[in-house]
Amino acid sequence: MKNIFWAIITTALLFSACNGEKPKEDDKQPTEAQGKAKINIPDFNADSSFYFVKKQVDFGPRVPGTEAHLKCANWLADKLGSYADSVIVQDFKAVIYSGETRPGKNIIGIFGPEKRKRVLLCAHWDTRPYADQEEDPTFHNTPIDGANDGASGVGVLMEIARNLQKQNADIGIDIIFFDLEDYGEPQGTQARTGNTDTWALGSQYWSRNPHVFNYSAIYGILLDMVGVENAKFPREGTSVYFASDILDKVWKTAQNLGYGNYFTDQRVGGIIDDHLYINQITGIPTIDIIALDQQGKTSFFDQWHTLEDNIENVDPKTLDVVGTTVMNVIYRED
Repeated sequence: MKNIFWAIITTALLFSACNGEKPKEDDKQPTEAQGKAKINIPDFNADSSFYFVKKQVDFGPRVPGTEAHLKCANWLADKLGSYADSVIVQDFKAVIYSGETRPGKNIIGIFGPEKRKRVLLCAHWDTRPYADQEEDPTFHNTPIDGANDGASGVGVLMEIARNLQKQNADIGIDIIFFDLEDYGEPQGTQARTGNTDTWALGSQYWSRNPHVFNYSAIYGILLDMVGVENAKFPREGTSVYFASDILDKVWKTAQNLGYGNYFTDQRVGGIIDDHLYINQITGIPTIDIIALDQQGKTSFFDQWHTLEDNIENVDPKTLDVVGTTVMNVIYRED
């Protein structure tokens, strides 16, 4: 995603902060305030989720048009298809910032296709072809592993898919792995036009060409960079602008579970990510669970768009926090 903040949104936001203590594993008990407190929600398995993250990284950088990208796409489709009622691979071509064309594959798992009330869960699975945040410019054209930036969100959603296969939710769920999210125009001295629409090409394509005619969902949740240790997920501005009620629902769920140290009430500026185009084009209110660090050098995690975005910097505890929160949200919908 692009590290650009919307001036229109940011000037309208107020800033606050809230912290809470993370409980021990045995203390993860939902409260009455969450509703449907006695529902049986499957346990999110952090080790399984971490395996799904590592499996992607082991293919190598998933840059569109490469062999690693194709192999990972086939694995993702097969694995998601083994859990979902059906899977669709949406092949498309997109024009990147340079005017060249790249192939893309949006991978879509459908759960409970007969259910009209639906929720969209999504993440991007491709990796950046440029380590353009490396201090040494000789590495700027080197592809990155994208363990956190890409694979972490997919790993969480794949574990949720595994649980949905064992125990259906009361609503229909669509899980989408977007492609060509991270092929945006290179940063810094390599920048050419400053066109922000060169990012999130897979979600732009899907939003204009959904896998089901007239597709609708009551809301969407995007996961991006959800694997870094001690992550902070503030209330991101684009999510506040388009889907504040959904943001409140998810953050309240997380905080009731004791995850206030992760899901904070700090408000930050909006970013350009897959959820922006879903909101703008489809009208489905969609939020972004994304780790942001306003004190960092890029506003994202320290290894963002560098060669250090590798499996060693993915923390299963954070995957667990995010996965458990999202599962509590979707299993409590009726």
